[in-house]
Amino acid sequence: MNDVFNETIDIRPVGHVESHCGNPEAMPLGGRQAVIRLRPDYEPALLRIREHSHLWILTWFHQTKRSILRVRPSKVNPDMPEYGVFSLRSAARPNPIALTLVTLYKVDGCDLYVSGLDAVDGTPVLDIKPYFEEDIVFSPLTPYIPPSDRDTQARLLRGQALTHHGEACLGLELGVRMALLAEERFGQLQSPALAISVAGDPCLADVLQGLTRARLANPPRFSFTASEGANVVTWSKNGRTLRLSVRPGVDLAQAQSASPAEIFLLDENITPGSGR
Repeated sequence: MNDVFNETIDIRPVGHVESHCGNPEAMPLGGRQAVIRLRPDYEPALLRIREHSHLWILTWFHQTKRSILRVRPSKVNPDMPEYGVFSLRSAARPNPIALTLVTLYKVDGCDLYVSGLDAVDGTPVLDIKPYFEEDIVFSPLTPYIPPSDRDTQARLLRGQALTHHGEACLGLELGVRMALLAEERFGQLQSPALAISVAGDPCLADVLQGLTRARLANPPRFSFTASEGANVVTWSKNGRTLRLSVRPGVDLAQAQSASPAEIFLLDENITPGSGR
């Protein structure tokens, strides 16, 4: 029987990344726009690639350390505990193979123009795989690793909301602002114990269901009633309740920049002894 732990695997890059970011420490969370330049002899492999909106990109993080087995998610939140590198998407790992979901917005010959790529300039590209419907896990169980600052969390939530909802609108901005307030009080938005009830705009409901991954059943923690009147969202978890009502006349500009008190009427009920 062959010793699989000492076996040599021959992997040849199919291309490389061209990005305005050359320093891994400067790469923003969520990646950025970049170009994947494939070797010309692989152009036949791109046949019908334009039929896909999203791609999985496998890259080789050539600048990382391969001897590190435990890390803190310091780029997200340096106050979090250590994790084994197989429990995170850390760049540092025995084989620094990175997996990134990107949006494809242009194809020019052997060049793929994408957004959301977290690989720096010159990173070797190992493979490209299309994203399929079967890839989705709507309500996964994951560790709670919130960013250490509110602005970063707002940006990440807005990106998730836009990916799910597909449109920048008033409902999206209201949903992101509500989600930030709820997370400050209840912790992880994807918690199976957090229930959400939405009355009002379908866009708002769609955004909040996407951010919370809440299902109508199994467990039942999401409900929606369409209404042309006020937008009201009620969050509840372990005896704690937060009710957010959108003030009349709030527009897109206000939803993006006004204070929470200017946007929402807030009613909070905390049962003594309850917690997150």
